[in-house]
Amino acid sequence: MPKASIYFTLGKIDDKHDSKAIKRELDTLPGVISVSVNDSSHRVAVDFDTSRVQSGRIVKQVETMGVSDHGFQNRQPYPVGGTRFRIL
Repeated sequence: MPKASIYFTLGKIDDKHDSKAIKRELDTLPGVISVSVNDSSHRVAVDFDTSRVQSGRIVKQVETMGVSDHGFQNRQPYPVGGTRFRIL
């Protein structure tokens, strides 16, 4: 199983309820292995199986949740260390 990670810095994560909603929504995507949300830094980390879901699909899912898009100035993921991606 080829694995990768994608990171988001979002503009609005107000409380634990928002964190749980983001995690629950991303966990529904096939191929998502884990989702971590840090409320204080507004960061979301998603580990995923690249043979089951592409990073662009994860980005689209975040965008459809209505979360502020401060983390999407650079919408194209780029490789870091071979199998890791960042969207900041």
